Amino acid sequence: MSEKKLLNKVAIITGAAQGIGKSIAKKLASEGANCVIVDVDLQNAENTTKEIVSEFAVETLVFKVDVTNFQEVQSCVDETIKKFNKIDILVNNAGITKDNLVIKMTQEEWDKVLDINLKGCFNFIKAVSKYMMKQRSGRIINIASVVGLMGNPGQANYSASKGGLIALTKTVAKELAARNILVNAVAPGYIKTRMTDALSEEQKKRLQEYIPLNRLGEPEDVANAVWFLSIEESSYITGQVISVNGGMYM
Repeated sequence: MSEKKLLNKVAIITGAAQGIGKSIAKKLASEGANCVIVDVDLQNAENTTKEIVSEFAVETLVFKVDVTNFQEVQSCVDETIKKFNKIDILVNNAGITKDNLVIKMTQEEWDKVLDINLKGCFNFIKAVSKYMMKQRSGRIINIASVVGLMGNPGQANYSASKGGLIALTKTVAKELAARNILVNAVAPGYIKTRMTDALSEEQKKRLQEYIPLNRLGEPEDVANAVWFLSIEESSYITGQVISVNGGMYM
């Protein structure tokens, strides 16, 4: 049996109750990481936590956190330190969409998406940074999106939030590199989640025509990229965007 590469590491994963976040948490736990499951959906977050404990026998914490509220974020990070005495990995995955054309987009649709997808990441980065700086080590992995690189009609707010997250990633990577804290982004393309499950077969077929690999990605494809950015073998990679999109955007 191969050695677990994240044994006794501590990882905070936001938006981890389901979908891509849940896959990331399970992948890190399978490699020995103790996981802090963060989501606004406490019921599903607790279910995910139970699954992880029974499958991988790691230690866990679960928090209901509004990522836009810095006090809640700080409290979650402080409680994590209280239990584990360190934070090795932060995965900023929490995000929402509120799609509309710019001409029809409301102030609320713009503000909500930017608040959760961009400010929420800033809040967690700010809260964990002081601990990681004291440790002189850490990994911060932000889940961006292919649309943050290429844009997408009807997603001005989402594209702006993810493009902003990529710029934030590069800036924080430069600020924290001297303390051996690596900061990277993963930009998924179209991944099989509840959102894509709602599409008709015809819509899925049309989507796949834009993807050279001719299939949608699996949540595990994103989780594997996050895992790689968490382990020792990626210790000379920082400020980068790893695209996981089947060749849809190069």
